[in-house]
Amino acid sequence: MTCDHLVCANCNGRVSDGRCSVCRANRARLQGQQGPFAALSPAMLLALLAGLLAVALIARQALA
Repeated sequence: MTCDHLVCANCNGRVSDGRCSVCRANRARLQGQQGPFAALSPAMLLALLAGLLAVALIARQALA
């Protein structure tokens, strides 16, 4: 999730604007949680998982 769509309960502004200290703290917390798959959408993750499953099934058939 990005902070572009989040609204701060403290100042009623977008968290991405960083109007108050609560916004800035939450924006920093969200940006600190960036992992290797953070930029991928859920649909892309499902496609990746389906692709890996297909490769595993093909490899199993080739070894049998």
